[in-house]
Amino acid sequence: MRYMRFRLEQVATTDATVLLLGETGTGKGLAAELVHRLSRRRDSRFISVDCTSLPATLIESELFGRERGAFTDARTTQVGRFELADRGTVFLDEIGELPADAQSKLLRVLQHGEFERLGSPRTIHVDVRVVAATNRNLAEEVRAGRFRRDLYYRLSVFPITMPPLRERGNDITDLAHHLIERLADKHHKRIDCVPPSVLEHLASYNWPGNVRELENVLERAIITTPDTTLRLLEPLSSEELDAVPSAPTTVLVDVERAHILRVLHASGWRIEGPRGAATALGLRPSTLRSRMRKLGIRRTARESVGPGPIAVV
Repeated sequence: MRYMRFRLEQVATTDATVLLLGETGTGKGLAAELVHRLSRRRDSRFISVDCTSLPATLIESELFGRERGAFTDARTTQVGRFELADRGTVFLDEIGELPADAQSKLLRVLQHGEFERLGSPRTIHVDVRVVAATNRNLAEEVRAGRFRRDLYYRLSVFPITMPPLRERGNDITDLAHHLIERLADKHHKRIDCVPPSVLEHLASYNWPGNVRELENVLERAIITTPDTTLRLLEPLSSEELDAVPSAPTTVLVDVERAHILRVLHASGWRIEGPRGAATALGLRPSTLRSRMRKLGIRRTARESVGPGPIAVV
């Protein structure tokens, strides 16, 4: 989590596009808001768009706007989310759900900062920073022909992986106390005691729904607790975890590995110095070497000899 926070702070002060990767409920929306708050755009709008909640027939007009009469039910002119977010940030949650036509328009916005409203020939120019998020394997979506390859590369300028709650066991107790305090206040209830057995039970569960599931479990517990000592009246089921594939975690590691490899190739496998991969990634050379060891990145004999020291880890 400290490394993830470090990465968010690194990129926030730039205008780079950020791609947040992680399972549902890991806090990608909160991370996007943090990027905006730490950026030079903090005093402008932060517009959040859930791409799964918009029908495919309406998503273009929601994102880019429409003119009156653009289609049958368009009785008024509508300003799109990108136009509203000019000089600010647009957060596109579940970017993998975008239909093909909207992907093309989004690519143009990322490349040139321009688009047209539906039904209008007038080009609109905007200055918008895009933060996107997905729980899908976008590389697999590209291979399957469901996501544009050029858009994928535009979005993955700075990928950041949000770790699942099951890899953050030491955080569960602190998160639980924070959520209990907030949720008890929400429901006008008083919780004075959280027994160690309850905390141990929470810590032993694998949380396939991550922080969102933890919040839901605690909210139900607060509602059903008859006194001021929290009780889990509904036992947690480990059967839900068995249905959760482990693939997403591997996928996220693969994305980070591929990103580091691209930068290493571009730098001729030079790690240190102003033209080194560490500088391009915004990392210390020692941190980059540590990430390379963890991800199993090594320079093979087939790699062409580039400038600077070979990246041996």
